[in-house]
Parts: sequence; structure tokens; C-alpha cells
Amino acid sequence: MLDIAEELDRWVGQGRDFAVATVVAVGGSAPRRPGAALAVDAGGTAIG
Repeated sequence: MLDIAEELDRWVGQGRDFAVATVVAVGGSAPRRPGAALAVDAGGTAIG
């Protein structure tokens, strides 16, 4: 999450609407570990 924090701060400053998803658990193999985060704004721009 810290990796995307600076960009999210910019988004907040710009008044963008966005959602953040965080992986909290995985079962078996997964492309990301718990704690990984993804943010997507209303226009579909994604970071993380």
C-alpha cells in the first residue's frame, strides 16, 4: 500500500473518486500476497 500512497495523495488533492482493494488472504498459489493493494479511479486508471 505504501507504494501507491503518494499517487493516492495526488488523487485526493485532485478530488478524484477512487476505490482501493487490498488482498487480505489467499488460498493456494496467488499472484499477490496479503497486503497487496490496487486503486482504480472513476475513469478506469489503475495503480498498484
